[in-house]
Amino acid sequence: MDISVVIPLYDEVESLPELTSWIKGVMDNNRFSYEVILVDDGSKDGSWDMICRLKEQNPHLKGIKFRRNYGKSAALNVGFEAAQGDVVITMDADLQDSPDEIPELYRRITQEKYDLVSGWKAKRYDPISKTLPTKLFNSATRRMSGIHNLHDFNCGLKAYRRDVVKNIEVYGEMHRYIPVIAKWAGFTKIGEQTVEHRARKYGKTKFGLSRFVNGFLDLLSIFFVGKFGKRPMHFFGTLGVLSFFAGTVMALWIIVEKLYHISRNEHYRDATDNPLFYIALVAIILGSQLFLTGFVAELVSRSAPERNNYQVEEVI
Repeated sequence: MDISVVIPLYDEVESLPELTSWIKGVMDNNRFSYEVILVDDGSKDGSWDMICRLKEQNPHLKGIKFRRNYGKSAALNVGFEAAQGDVVITMDADLQDSPDEIPELYRRITQEKYDLVSGWKAKRYDPISKTLPTKLFNSATRRMSGIHNLHDFNCGLKAYRRDVVKNIEVYGEMHRYIPVIAKWAGFTKIGEQTVEHRARKYGKTKFGLSRFVNGFLDLLSIFFVGKFGKRPMHFFGTLGVLSFFAGTVMALWIIVEKLYHISRNEHYRDATDNPLFYIALVAIILGSQLFLTGFVAELVSRSAPERNNYQVEEVI
């Protein structure tokens, strides 16, 4: 199979007929063998019933329905697991991504041998309250990830080699940083393609202000997981040893200073009257806790096989 199109959706019943018809036209015109995997992330507006009706008209459609809303990352992860195409393309269901971009994305993966090609909506139809924070996040992500050639990490329109989606894990809210996850997994040939951004035709956006706070926290998380996920002791252990060492040095300094004054028969204040004593005590305790945290994190990192278990209600 040439292409798998993975589309996560939540309450997009109005756009589904037009979107699937548009995709079918593009695929037929280019003679692609394909499948469209529609992942219903707990919709309440009848989206699943619409998917069932559309599947009767187009056997290339497949549907996966969650019992409740898990989020876009969960929908993408399950869609990636089900995808069978040589090239996997993701897009949003709100008609703001154009299926006309699919042939060029496919060509760049198959002929230019990219691992991942990410869309860039150079001209956007979003308010400044959305575009300005997005630019800040993208700038921070470029600096922290080292992927300097991408302008928009969160664009829903992306293309992947099959090996990429089968070897990465998308969870929490990490869909914003899939290029970073792919890079940490060893897929380093990442390209960008300018794509059309269309104004929303139906419904309303599902993302509020909380996405910006979550985006920042996810960026820190992906940076930590990517760098220390397989070796958390290197992070916590290093901080712990440094803190414990600094506290020990301060404690020894207090002891030596006290002994020096005693040897000279000089009166000197008690150690507990010295503020440095409490700083040393805190540093030693903190160092011990950080070291133990690293040890526990090592155990946890080896014992979390069920992080991506989602309750799928129905598959057609």
